[in-house]
Amino acid sequence: MAYKTLTAVADEKSASRVDLFVRDLSELPRSQVRGLFDHGCVMINDAPCDSINQSLSPGDRVAVCYDPHRRYKEKKRTWDDRTFQIVHEDDFLIVVDKAAGTLTVPTDNDDPNTLVDRVSTYLNHSRRNKVAWVVHRLDRDVSGLVVFAKQELISTAMVDQFKRLVPTRGYTAIVAGVIKEEGGAFEPLEVPSKNPRGRSELVQEEIKETPTQFKVLSRHQDTTVVEILLDSGQRNSIRVQFAAAGHPILGDRRCNSDDAIHPRWIRKRIALHARTLSFVHPVSENVMAFDSPLPTAMKKFVAGSKNEGKPTVQPNSEPASPWEKAKRSQK
Repeated sequence: MAYKTLTAVADEKSASRVDLFVRDLSELPRSQVRGLFDHGCVMINDAPCDSINQSLSPGDRVAVCYDPHRRYKEKKRTWDDRTFQIVHEDDFLIVVDKAAGTLTVPTDNDDPNTLVDRVSTYLNHSRRNKVAWVVHRLDRDVSGLVVFAKQELISTAMVDQFKRLVPTRGYTAIVAGVIKEEGGAFEPLEVPSKNPRGRSELVQEEIKETPTQFKVLSRHQDTTVVEILLDSGQRNSIRVQFAAAGHPILGDRRCNSDDAIHPRWIRKRIALHARTLSFVHPVSENVMAFDSPLPTAMKKFVAGSKNEGKPTVQPNSEPASPWEKAKRSQK
């Protein structure tokens, strides 16, 4: 195997970005030049260089050593986007972990950088003329798992699953106050909803509602960490139900905002995370299950709460709890 070595020293005229310098030096196409960097073929002043964006200064010595009979393919770059991280992707679906503070779909205000826009940008970058089809959504201030379809027919099939309550979604929340019950269920509430522009009309069709299940994970001095299982497709149901019970989610200024304020919860987001998601793949028919780790802000809050005093739980002889009152008000 005969390797070819090229060397040159940058002067004031030729000093530029190193990938441009190497392209002129090797006379190779741009894709091959990027591959040279990915495979450790480029050195600057006898030090390996793997960044195509590095700038050269006059006097820098560039060396390129490679096999002229080999095609050096550029390695696939990991997509970097502040609005989401990719959890799973195949030819039909993409599951992402949404960051809090990101709208899933645009509103009438033409909001920029929504999740569907950013995922579509990613798909269009890797496969031309591809867009993300909305299946379901999360509120702006909620983080966690969201699935998008890559084709309209797949979107229709997935939305139908949500209508039939096939997918299961698990949430973790930190709520105000101490809940004495170990768990329970909320019946669906009537929640006003405005159709966000850009959302699939299929999602707006009537969806059968079922009770929202919850269980207590841990109690602290003045907060409770709960796990929530949601089959419903209703918007904001978790937030409204917990607020109606007198235990709003921390940071939720929309529902019972005064009680949602906590001196240690200083984030703009709310303490609600869509942690698990499972559904049947519309093509393979395999059960797909995903889990998202708890966000750092919620982890730190829970860790800090463990150092506080013991929670004060009302004895069962006390009047009806907020949970019982909320259930009675729904009857």
